Amino acid sequence: MSNEVIRVDNLSKRYRLGLKETQADTLVGQISQVIRSPWNNLKRLRELSRFGIEDESVFWALKDVSFEVKEGEVLGIIGKNGAGKSTLLKILSQITEPTSGKIEIHGRVASLLEVGTGFHPELSGRENIYMNGTILGMTRKEIDSKLDEIIDFSGVEKFIDTPVKFYSSGMKVRLGFSVAAHLDPEILIIDEVLAVGDFEFQTKCLGKMKDVSKEGRTVLFVSHNLEAIKGLCSRTILLENGQVTISSSPIESIKYYLRNSIDARNYVKWQKEERPGNEWLRVEGIKLSSANFEKLGFFDRMDDLELLIEFELLKNEIPFNLSMWLTSDTGEIILNTYTQVPVPILFKGNYAGHCKIPGGFLNDETYKITMLFVKDTSEILYTLENALCFELVDTEIRKTSSWYGKHPGFVRPKLDFIIKL
Repeated sequence: MSNEVIRVDNLSKRYRLGLKETQADTLVGQISQVIRSPWNNLKRLRELSRFGIEDESVFWALKDVSFEVKEGEVLGIIGKNGAGKSTLLKILSQITEPTSGKIEIHGRVASLLEVGTGFHPELSGRENIYMNGTILGMTRKEIDSKLDEIIDFSGVEKFIDTPVKFYSSGMKVRLGFSVAAHLDPEILIIDEVLAVGDFEFQTKCLGKMKDVSKEGRTVLFVSHNLEAIKGLCSRTILLENGQVTISSSPIESIKYYLRNSIDARNYVKWQKEERPGNEWLRVEGIKLSSANFEKLGFFDRMDDLELLIEFELLKNEIPFNLSMWLTSDTGEIILNTYTQVPVPILFKGNYAGHCKIPGGFLNDETYKITMLFVKDTSEILYTLENALCFELVDTEIRKTSSWYGKHPGFVRPKLDFIIKL
């Protein structure tokens, strides 16, 4: 297509890993290893670029990756660590060569893949700006027209004539992003490097990326910040084990990613002989559910959560109530709620306790549930500790906010908080 600026066809990248030597057990064997070592090293050197033989030393960083990117599109690339995201960007930036496959790129590419990418440490910040602009094919006059804007955005004007080798990592990122975004590349490639910056800098960068996309330039953005992916990207691809698993809208890609990466324990049912408890009671099962859990595969922050706890009481005439502790992943108690007071008198038999946690109340975090079985509101008969573990996910797109970072805190209800004149 005429507006297609990047096309990737069956791209693959393989590496040969170093393997640990097997140490001989005997003195004769060790002497033999020393004698054969030069020959073995020469043999390995010759085989470094031979990938025809598949063995345990061959690792596929990317395998048969295909996609295209249109002019003005902001493409988000997500996936776990080791999925192949950075390798893909290095190939697109022509830092490393693919093993096989074809890439077509139409336009000048500016990349920010790691702290200090493309900078010469002995040159000053100002000299590096001119060097990067020249590499992009810009004239000195064009760079001059952008110079003040680049320096002002980076916030390192006091150190602009200092050699880059003396910059902190944050200063390098600031200048690197400013250079990459302002020197008019048709294609901007950015890795997770923005995570190094502070809140103010991240906000400026994300806003600049939005402006760049509105100007019709193309952006490839790798990040673990799913809020930024949702807010900035028009399309997202998910990489898993070096392959494209899904290419779709940010929300659909993120839902698929979360569904397959969150290890939630939202339901436990015990066999009769394995039921936890004591002489007072035995717990049959515990379950946390929501209206959309089966469809999504995870708990959405805005959905009501329904807790069900089933148990068998083994004694008669017990003034009985349940208490639920909702704790953070690190053990802090977020809230404590309990069944009705005055407590009912229960007899031997099977019972079920129900509790609803309203949607939009808790923040997107990981939580655990501990259940306490209590006699007369004061005597704990049994504690089922950390029975469930679940994660709340925020799938809401922030349409009006320029902040794409993580909201702090465990509780995030929507209150009537207004400003009056």
